[in-house]
Amino acid sequence: MRLDKFLAESGIGTRKDVRTYIKDGMVKVNGKVIIKPAIDIEENRDIILYLDKVVKHIGKVYYMFHKPKGCITARRDESQKTVLDYFSKENMKGIFHVGRLDKDTEGLLLLTNDGEFEHGLMCPNKHVHKKYYFCALGSLDENDIKKLEEGVLIGKGKILTKPAKIKVEKIGTCEDFQEHMGIEKFSKKDLGLYRQPVVSGYLTISEGRKHQVKRMLKAVGCFVVYLKRVSIGNVFLDETLEKGEYRFLTDSEVQMLSMM
Repeated sequence: MRLDKFLAESGIGTRKDVRTYIKDGMVKVNGKVIIKPAIDIEENRDIILYLDKVVKHIGKVYYMFHKPKGCITARRDESQKTVLDYFSKENMKGIFHVGRLDKDTEGLLLLTNDGEFEHGLMCPNKHVHKKYYFCALGSLDENDIKKLEEGVLIGKGKILTKPAKIKVEKIGTCEDFQEHMGIEKFSKKDLGLYRQPVVSGYLTISEGRKHQVKRMLKAVGCFVVYLKRVSIGNVFLDETLEKGEYRFLTDSEVQMLSMM
């Protein structure tokens, strides 16, 4: 096994982090300082030291996390709560998030210490499908749905999105979507806003552009007020997980995602 891979899978840091540690002379193999990250080691025989402490090999780990609103997708931040703040110190060693979810977006987020697994899911050529549940101010007619499914222009750069799948679930007003919209922030005296049309549904995309779902719906006149990722590929969010909770992926879930 490569030395940098061994250290990353042992919770020392990301592959990028540990390469720096190795080059800076912080790692020893059998008592000798090694500065080449790609050197092969025998993980069950060689003694690996990081800052003169023995490193134990944890192995590859894969987590499903139910991300709540209000936290950012990052390992650490000085001023804001991150997704890793929900993990125990033992379980957060060496793991990183696979892709991102906006601060105000809930739902399925994967975390791992397996760089190849992360690359396989994030590579644009893989076209991994991600499904989102949304509530948005506005309405969607057949023409809007057709545009979303065929691709819409988003942003100032006029980027054309790849074809998507959309299913309208419910049509109503702000009053009908109190659970998701936090209706208390609207004044009930403003009946025009309180009774504004709202549409909910599922949008499935195969890209990962910044704020893509929000930008796509905005392109057809809808303003997203609630967004939740419900699946990646054929793996769905475990709804028994409360917001902020996580669990190991099952072997079958890892296999399905690895085959994407």
